Amino acid sequence: MTIPTLPIIHRDHDILGGTPVFIGTRVPIKTLIDYLEAGDSLNEFLDHFPSVSRQQAISLLELAKEMLTVYANPA
Repeated sequence: MTIPTLPIIHRDHDILGGTPVFIGTRVPIKTLIDYLEAGDSLNEFLDHFPSVSRQQAISLLELAKEMLTVYANPA
């Protein structure tokens, strides 16, 4: 598994009670997933949360894809 070099996720008890957020923001990473699940585009998410960079969002999605691929059960 390739770990992204760009810092993506931060977790601090003093920021939203330890909810994982995009580093440098107070935007929970779950919010991006919620937007995509609702059928909203990445651009819409980024418009609503300008403190999250496009590169951060894409890196998070790439990490999620890689983790799902690595941990998928073989058929």
